[in-house]
Amino acid sequence: MEHQNPQRRHTRADTAVDMSRRMICGGLAGCIAKTATNPLERIKMLSQTGEHGLKQHSVLSLYRNIIKNEGFIGGLWAGNGVNLLRIFPAKAVVFATNDMYQDFFRRLISTTPSQDNNNKTTQKLPSTLSFLSGGLAGMTASACTYPLDFARGRISGKLASRSSDGAVKKEYKGIVSTILLTVKEEGAGALYKGVTPTLIGALPYEGIKFGTVGMLDTLFPPSSSSLSPPTRKMIFGGIGGVAAGMITYPNDTVRRLMQLQGSRGTETSYSGYWDCVRKTYRAEGLSRFYRGATINIIRMAPNSASKFIVIVIVIVTVTITIIVIVIVIVIDTIKLY
Repeated sequence: MEHQNPQRRHTRADTAVDMSRRMICGGLAGCIAKTATNPLERIKMLSQTGEHGLKQHSVLSLYRNIIKNEGFIGGLWAGNGVNLLRIFPAKAVVFATNDMYQDFFRRLISTTPSQDNNNKTTQKLPSTLSFLSGGLAGMTASACTYPLDFARGRISGKLASRSSDGAVKKEYKGIVSTILLTVKEEGAGALYKGVTPTLIGALPYEGIKFGTVGMLDTLFPPSSSSLSPPTRKMIFGGIGGVAAGMITYPNDTVRRLMQLQGSRGTETSYSGYWDCVRKTYRAEGLSRFYRGATINIIRMAPNSASKFIVIVIVIVTVTITIIVIVIVIVIDTIKLY
């Protein structure tokens, strides 16, 4: 019977531990960043969908109406619960699979890659492959968590209305009720409305973001900069997030419009992605696709930067915790003998 190489078993174990650590760190970073910027995200989504009952689309008027109709916490953080439920596995998958795709491309382009002490490949990828690995990671995460993103789109993309007697009417509230109501009235397939622009946008969005960070890291290596690693991550992450958000913003608007078609109070329907693009352009022109783009820039920079900086902090914290636990176990073992 063949015995597996102990070094190979050790390498696989290290890879599994590193993957788990990346998933935990990526998920925590996403949760913290999204919660902090959710009020801006809510205003942006209402600007995109137009489901707010206002003639003006200014940030201030939307902000006031959200608080007036739904309250401060309940309004500005509407959809944050489902966002956290979605963002933890989604971002964890993005960061974990991005490493996996990068390792795959490194093995593909080099027969003798450089390795560190843990047999982990450290060769720098070209910007094109860094873009592609980030994009594939984004598509993987989007496909895994789309029904949750759909539910969030309906919860956050519609503003509650207030009747003359002061009663507030909000069609979509919690995660479970939104999904059950959608399935009951529109069928299970409705949970994937808007999945086409989501997958189309995932490749360039995550690709541009990670690709920009990789390109900046190559153009400005640590040896030529006096900035600390966390500061570099924060700056590069912010730039990458803004670049990706602006380039893919029109596609994101189409996604939000398609998610709301067929919902309560929405009369417009589309036969597909390009039908939505045509009808939107004919009705309101090119500027309609960029509604809310300004608030998106303000949201993206701290959101992306905070995710990258939190990842660095959490990785260090998790590593130190593991080391402390191992030391305690070793000491206790020695005491037993």
